[in-house]
Amino acid sequence: MITIKAEMARDRRPGFSGNRKIAALITFEAATLAIASALHLNGAIHGGSKPFDASDAGIAEAIICVALTVGAIALLRAWNRGRAVALAATGFAIVGFIVGLTFTVRGGDTLDVIYHATMLPVLMATLILLSRSPRRV
Repeated sequence: MITIKAEMARDRRPGFSGNRKIAALITFEAATLAIASALHLNGAIHGGSKPFDASDAGIAEAIICVALTVGAIALLRAWNRGRAVALAATGFAIVGFIVGLTFTVRGGDTLDVIYHATMLPVLMATLILLSRSPRRV
């Protein structure tokens, strides 16, 4: 009789590859935030007028990036708890993007507005995917 390790059995569960795809999407979102944060913090994207502040935007993007990274890692490591962490991280990111968009529309560069307006629906789609994913026992 062949014994299958728990890790291998986990990989064969129905829908497990879907979890990895969602985690990959969250990782992509975090990566875009890391790039945007770096561009704001080094002055490459500086914005136009108040209330927009590039340093504040860079710090906020870095924090959201870390939250999403934690959510993706949690999702990959432990589905039951990880799903809740990923949902919370994605919800936090959505709120952050909405707040960021309000500042960006009033004083940021066009590129910033486009980035926020593009990524916000992607984050919302991620939240929907996470909320509709089957729960595991």
